[in-house]
Amino acid sequence: MKKIILLLLAATLVACGKPEPTQPSSSSEPTETVESLAANPERLKALRQQCKTDRAKLGEEFCNRVAEATNRRFLGDGKTPYTPPKELPKF
Repeated sequence: MKKIILLLLAATLVACGKPEPTQPSSSSEPTETVESLAANPERLKALRQQCKTDRAKLGEEFCNRVAEATNRRFLGDGKTPYTPPKELPKF
């Protein structure tokens, strides 16, 4: 009985170990982050055009990062709260 409990405990500890890092994909997908893309508007504009014309070549994940960087540049970081004007507009 003690052997079974020790075996289960050992199996549980092994299962809770750190996961092995995954190998990078073999595609030629660039490894730029959303922040680095948002900081460089010229590169972002060129990549947006490339994603429109040849999305399969760049990869779905990378084009999603390009789209997210475009949203962040347009909408901001989302940390600025909405502050309505003190006076109501007069129509």
